[in-house]
Amino acid sequence: MRRQFALPAEDMEWLEGCGYGFELINDAGVQRVVLLDYAVPEGYNASRVKVNVRIETGYPDAQIDMAYFLPHLALANGRQIGALAEDAFDGQTWQRWSRHRTPANPWRPGIDGLATHFALIDEWLIRETKKA
Repeated sequence: MRRQFALPAEDMEWLEGCGYGFELINDAGVQRVVLLDYAVPEGYNASRVKVNVRIETGYPDAQIDMAYFLPHLALANGRQIGALAEDAFDGQTWQRWSRHRTPANPWRPGIDGLATHFALIDEWLIRETKKA
């Protein structure tokens, strides 16, 4: 497992206790946390994926945004998922979910981190399966 950059202690504690294998990859200056064998809720074409998030300069004061999946996710019911794009990282093409925090749910430096962002990703996945 690659560990090519450092994270704050709280993030490392969460990663080590989250139940997923993980890698910290620096690819051409882009730092990402990759969770392996990540559980996806029912309603998708896969039950387990890799998911990564980009760690921006200035983190943890700078927010984490979006999520990137491999393999690409699709809804089992055939409905299209909106706001998707392809993203090249670590020699593979990931599926970028363009999902962002809102003024009602802003990034809170000193409070938010990997744990809260991955909880948000879980919400996005569940919410997508419930759209009509």
